[in-house]
This record gives sequence, structure tokens and C-alpha cells, in this order.
Amino acid sequence: MEAEEEQRRRLKLEEALEIQSLRRIISAYLNYPDAAEEDVRRYERSYRKLPPAHKALLPHYPRKFQRLRRCISMNSHFIFGMLQAFEPPLDMSQDLEFSEDPHPESAEKDHLASEGINACSCESDPSRITCSVSDQDCCVEDNNHTCRSQGLTHSNEVSVTSSQQQWLEPSLRLNVPLVDVDKVRCIIRNIVRDWAAEGKKERDQCYNPILEELNMLFPNRSKKSPPACLVPGAGLGRLALEISCLGFISQGNEFSYYMMICSSFILNHSQTAGEWTIYPWIHSNCNSLSDSDQLRPVSIPDIHPASAGITEGFSMCGGDFVEVYSDSSQVGAWDAVVTCFFIDTAHNIVEYIEIISKILKDGGVWINLGPLLYHFADVYGQEDEMSIELSLEDVKSVALNYGFEFEKESTIETTYTTNPRSMMQNRYFAAFWTMRKKSAGV
Repeated sequence: MEAEEEQRRRLKLEEALEIQSLRRIISAYLNYPDAAEEDVRRYERSYRKLPPAHKALLPHYPRKFQRLRRCISMNSHFIFGMLQAFEPPLDMSQDLEFSEDPHPESAEKDHLASEGINACSCESDPSRITCSVSDQDCCVEDNNHTCRSQGLTHSNEVSVTSSQQQWLEPSLRLNVPLVDVDKVRCIIRNIVRDWAAEGKKERDQCYNPILEELNMLFPNRSKKSPPACLVPGAGLGRLALEISCLGFISQGNEFSYYMMICSSFILNHSQTAGEWTIYPWIHSNCNSLSDSDQLRPVSIPDIHPASAGITEGFSMCGGDFVEVYSDSSQVGAWDAVVTCFFIDTAHNIVEYIEIISKILKDGGVWINLGPLLYHFADVYGQEDEMSIELSLEDVKSVALNYGFEFEKESTIETTYTTNPRSMMQNRYFAAFWTMRKKSAGV
């Protein structure tokens, strides 16, 4: 009985921490307009400090500040619509109680680490979100990390119930650090990469080589029994959707609530292409060619996801890759695994490779494209934080030891959520390979 009571207390604490984590993420979205407005006020204060002669050279600046406010308003309109459509998997209105746990400090520390308070930042490339938010995402069935995949659905009408709106009440909104709001700005830039015409060049660089390789490796795909492809680190879901449109049973896996809330909205609630307008580049005054470039609108999505021609069985699964796909039901379940800008998100990249090997069928293929910008490499102040940072040579050696053999290898130059009109362009020379899992008898 005592053990059962202890387990109940632990589960209650875990649920409370889940709610706290999700509240914090939602609060980051809700705090976006206030944080953006404070930026504009900071610009205005700097402008007012200019000597009159200097200010006279910039008479258009007050108009620019007002234009910035209109852009922020449009971004906020999209964000609030997204939050209203989101259905939290937990009761967000309940009070949080931590006093029942015998070791609340350690449990809370573990959970906050997964939320990415210290362990996640935008690193040297601010466009790459390195945060892993929660081990129970909106498609995860329970606290045992069982994945309940949700496919793309479409309805002509978005209904918001009163219970959905309650968790958006101001009383439930938290004051969050600015780093959390920065993650929201990163999401807005990621939307351009996956769901805007402006991101097509970058998608062509990263996604087309993968799609062409899949198309070549599986030339005679059966419509009755399509090959199954897993996309870990699926982000906002475009690559997983494109793979589905090729004729695969495609499943995207994503760990970040920031990503999952947004991808679910675009995939399931888009009524038409170009439905929303966002202004993704307004939050940096650096390296702009002109104000019109900085303040230009971007229409999203560039396609209507529900009309894209997906294969039945397309889904997005929320949860930690290691915990979800270490389950025995996943062994030998996949014909292909596609990793794009993913393997460097690992605490232990060897574990990632081991799991990819286990979940592939004999003869299955692993297609990878991306750098090795290890996301936990620069975490300071957490002595127990693991980060195994292998060279590319060592990554390939480990893969060979887990039964892979190389079929193709090259380097692809690409960007990641880069403003195509910026004076600064961060470029990756990404490793691109196809490996095949050798049959057990080989």
C-alpha cells in the first residue's frame, strides 16, 4: 500500500510538472506581443536620444515604428488563433501542488531541464531551436511515453469550446524569461522554412535530396501496402508530409511543444493556401538591406496540407525519440528512417544510432542530412548533463558497428531558417548519406 501511495504521489507530481511546463510554453506565446512592443519602445528611446541634426536625417523612423507595431499585431493574430485551436492534453486550470513529493527539488530540476531552461539555447546559430520541452507532448497518450499518432485531419470550421478558452485566461499566464519568447520568434522563422514560398530554396537544398533518394530506393511502391518511413525531429512537419505525398506511410516525431502546437495548427486547421500573413524578420535590425526587406510580409502556408495528396496513415507523434522508439513494438517496424538536422540534438548520439538500427527492418535504409552542431555541447553549470560530441568520422564508425553499410555519401551546402535577403548568411556543409541495415544473416 505504501508503495502504491508513493507511486500515486509521483504520478501526481509528474502531471503537475507537465502542466507547469506547458503553461510556461503557452505563456511564452502569450507574452510575445508585450515583449515585441518593449523592443519597439527601446528603439524609440534610442531614437529620441539622437541629436536633432541626426534625427532630421531619419524622418521616416517614427513611421517605421508604427509599421513594426502593425506587423507585431499580425503575428500576434496568428499566434492567438493557433492557441485557441490547441487542445491541451491536461487540465490546465488545476492548481499545482508540489508539497506531496518527498524530493520535489530533484524532480522539478529534471523536468525543467527537459523544458530547456538551461539546457537549450539557440547556440551559435540563433535560427536553430535546440529546446526539448516535455516528455509528454500533445500526441503522447500517457506518462509512460506511449505514442498516440495523430494523422492530418481537416474540417471546414474551427470550433473553440469554452473549456479550451479557459486556459488562455490572464490569471493562468506566467511571466516567463525573454529567452522563452525568443523561442517563439524562432518558431516564426521556422514557419517560413517549412510553410512559405520564400522558404522553397532552403527546402529544395535540404528536402529534395532526401525525397529523390527515397523515390529512387523505393521505385515500385505499393499503394495497398506502402513502405513505412519515420522522420524523427520532424519540426513543423513539412518533410514528413512531403514523404507521405511520395506514397509512404510517413510518421513525424517531435519532442518540442513549441513545434507541436504550431505544426498541429498548420496541418489540421489550414483552410486554404496563403491563409495567414506573418512578418518573420521584424525582430532584428541587423544586416537589413532596407526597411521594406525587414518588414516584408510572408504568406503561409504555401500549400493546403489537406489537399496535398497525402498517403493514408500520415501522422505526427509527440514524445522523446529515445523513449518512444525504444519500445519493443518498434523493433524492425520501419522501412526507412529519415533524419534531417536531427542527430546532433542527442545527449548521446550513439544511442540515437543504436535505436535507428533497431527500428529498421533488415535491408531498411537510413537517410541523413545535417551538421554536427551538438545542442548540449555548451551547457554550463549542470555537471550531470551528458553530451557526447563525436566527429563525423566517429559517427560513421559507430554506424558501421551497428550493422549499417554506406551506399551513398556527399556534402550538401545549405542554410537553416536564414533570411534570404539578409547581409549575413549562415551556411552549413551538411553531411548527406544513405546507409542500409545489413540483413541479420550477413
